[in-house]
Amino acid sequence: MQEKLERHSFILSLLLVTLAFALLLKPFFTPIFWACAIALIFFPVYRRLLQRLPKWPNLTALLTLLLCIVVVVIPVLLVASSFINEGVTIFQKVQNGQIDLSQQIEQVRSAFPGINAFFDRVGLDFDQLKERVMTGLMSAGSFLARNAIALGQNTLNFFVMLGLMLYLTFFLLRDGEKLVALLIRAMPLGDEREHLLLAKFAEVTRATIKGNLVVAVTQGTLGGLIFWILGMPAPLLWGVMMTLLSLLPAVGAAIIWFPAALYLYATGEMVKATVLMVFGVAVISLVDNLLRPILVGRDTKLPDYIVLFSTVGGLIMFGISGFAIGPLLAALFMAFWEIFMREFVNPSGIHGPATPELEAPSRD
Repeated sequence: MQEKLERHSFILSLLLVTLAFALLLKPFFTPIFWACAIALIFFPVYRRLLQRLPKWPNLTALLTLLLCIVVVVIPVLLVASSFINEGVTIFQKVQNGQIDLSQQIEQVRSAFPGINAFFDRVGLDFDQLKERVMTGLMSAGSFLARNAIALGQNTLNFFVMLGLMLYLTFFLLRDGEKLVALLIRAMPLGDEREHLLLAKFAEVTRATIKGNLVVAVTQGTLGGLIFWILGMPAPLLWGVMMTLLSLLPAVGAAIIWFPAALYLYATGEMVKATVLMVFGVAVISLVDNLLRPILVGRDTKLPDYIVLFSTVGGLIMFGISGFAIGPLLAALFMAFWEIFMREFVNPSGIHGPATPELEAPSRD
């Protein structure tokens, strides 16, 4: 009896201490998550370098981290800074009257008289819709301007979080395999289940960040490039917007370039409008079909409707990091239910799934 009481008391104390430690780390959730994700993606690079420098794990991890900074961190910081500057500049021009959005919308309305009949047929008021679009664009611009000011005021905090992320990434690269082995020993779920869950974590993280993000960045880059070639205003801003929208299934970059092509038609820029329309359909829209199967794989992809809802929910709950965290939580949810149904609902049909080895999440 005494032993049982002591065991339960210890488990309760363990849970309380773990909860307290989790709350302690809560402010650092974002840098910890991205350190894990980056370490997972760049771990194959670390292993290849370690094969050449087997006696220098610290140097190998540092070289991998420097590569990550050059390839990922610096370009993201430069693009984010330019994106915010262009967004704030356009917002200020709209506020000052240099850009008249209402007049431009009316130009499209005049060029396509069928728009009024279409909206009447579906029971919508074009003028009311225009007001809502104007209000939404102004709100988005105001939000961007406020966050630009907040980012400037919190520059020190941002770089502290970035430094913590890179610092943790170094140790995760160097000691990642040991930490995974320790985690499997500590988790009381059974080795087979733990391998399945860790493999699912690695699979979805790679697919979302390395796969979906590369596809989205490629589409956004192509969209921004064609906007720049055609002399459209703020091509970087619209390129980043196309990148973000490309992360969402059933939305995509067309929500930016298609209205832009219609606007060019409305303003008489027939050649530019045709070039943009053809390029959007023949190049930007096909990138997803060409690259995603190579980088992600159709058999490892979550259903589009799950990805859509989990991505939007993740963005609402976790901010910009939610595009990766949302699908990851959805995948773990489905993995847990898969285990439950296989082992508890239909235990007689257990044959054990073909789970990857421990090192499988780090292979490319």
